Amino acid sequence: MNILITGIHGFVGSNLVLSLKESHVLYGLDIVAPKKEGVERTYSWEELKGVEGIDAIVHLAGKAHDTKNEALAETYFTINTGLTQKVFDYFVKSSAKKFIFFSSVKAAADFVVGDKLTEEVIPTPKGPYGESKIAAENYILERLKVKNEELRMQGKKVYILRPCMIHGPGNKGNLNLLFNVVKKGIPWPLGDFENRRSFTSVDNLCYVVNGLIGKDVPSGIYHMADDETVSTNELIRVMCEVMRKKTRIWHMNKELVKDCAGLGTLLHLPLNLERLRKLTENYVVSNEKIKRALGIERMPVRAVDGLRKTIESFIDFKF
Repeated sequence: MNILITGIHGFVGSNLVLSLKESHVLYGLDIVAPKKEGVERTYSWEELKGVEGIDAIVHLAGKAHDTKNEALAETYFTINTGLTQKVFDYFVKSSAKKFIFFSSVKAAADFVVGDKLTEEVIPTPKGPYGESKIAAENYILERLKVKNEELRMQGKKVYILRPCMIHGPGNKGNLNLLFNVVKKGIPWPLGDFENRRSFTSVDNLCYVVNGLIGKDVPSGIYHMADDETVSTNELIRVMCEVMRKKTRIWHMNKELVKDCAGLGTLLHLPLNLERLRKLTENYVVSNEKIKRALGIERMPVRAVDGLRKTIESFIDFKF
């Protein structure tokens, strides 16, 4: 199968190439076009209209969530929404049969109400990242309404994937930031907050993409996460285990911490109420729908095993 991957030189794109190159012919679409093992050719965005013979499209290209909130809102919509419109319009006119769009759980909700975030939630994104992703989703869904019968007759399938935090070797996101704090021996002061969070191993993500490409899966929106949840305290213990360091978790009084965070909000300090919420909240994402669609009971990689593999990649030696 001929597969076109946008953003092919990014973290997820590079992992997908490793996962798909033995069974498929891969093409890239990116702002840079260096040679990449396993990729026949990488096209520029200006060349998209002339690309022919593609069977499936995996649309990864986008503006990642800026945890420092320094990016302009317009940038998110130009890239996350605008590029998705361009690629999906190409898909509708092309001979490609499958379209996989990488959205985000942040398009659905900035925080989870209830036990788990499922596909039935009414999207309430907060901030330009999530809002630009849901705008891209809505564009796809609106075009599907108009073109539904035509696309169905052509045998086309459309998948909107909403992964939670993706990690793996080579990833330089929030896990790397936390790792650097733990590596310096700085105690984690929020041990009294026992939260549950979902993560997505890039290996599980590649497994799902392989399944969507190779199996007859119904079109739709699918959330993506590992099977197990992990608390921040557990994550720090795993990091210390990998580094062979003593775990240093302080159980400071919750109310005292909240008071300090409240003061931080007033004085514009690093620890404020919003950051405290982000560090200690539950964010559990259900992956039941995608597992049912693929006909599997479990994801191939356990959450802790995937996290350990990621953390090992952060250090200079292997175990």
